[in-house]
Amino acid sequence: MLKRRAMQTIELEVFLPADTAIVWDHILQPRLFCFVAKGVLTFKPVNPSAFPERWSAGQYRVRKYLWGLLPMGWQVIDIEFLPDQGRPHRLRDNGRGWMVPTWDHTMIVEPAQGGTRYTDYVKIEAGVLTPLVAVFARHFYKHRQRRWQKLIAADFDYTVS
Repeated sequence: MLKRRAMQTIELEVFLPADTAIVWDHILQPRLFCFVAKGVLTFKPVNPSAFPERWSAGQYRVRKYLWGLLPMGWQVIDIEFLPDQGRPHRLRDNGRGWMVPTWDHTMIVEPAQGGTRYTDYVKIEAGVLTPLVAVFARHFYKHRQRRWQKLIAADFDYTVS
């Protein structure tokens, strides 16, 4: 019998040279989600059949593709806005998917001198695959943070590659 692995947590922080309100506004747009994932994962909306212009609380079912080609099954993006209560802006995707029953991702946005401190905080549980999925997730979130920096350097021009 296969032994169940414990949940793993990943926390990656990056300084973004942009105003916190602008960064937060872009987090609320699904086009940012697609942009920062590009090159590693591609997401195709299933239910609803298109992403909204702005995220709202609720569930979005997608198909995901590694490098835009290799089908990786389905995923539920489960958006929740966490109360600020004087703390940083926080958006939670309490996601789950085909191979990964727990992909709980919180994005934290807070002012920092000269810009914004952005943090990806992710809890992952995928049974015996958890260590492998965690290695992938760490790579994926580092990629996302590089894509954030590229977008900001391009003055939020989403047409850059």
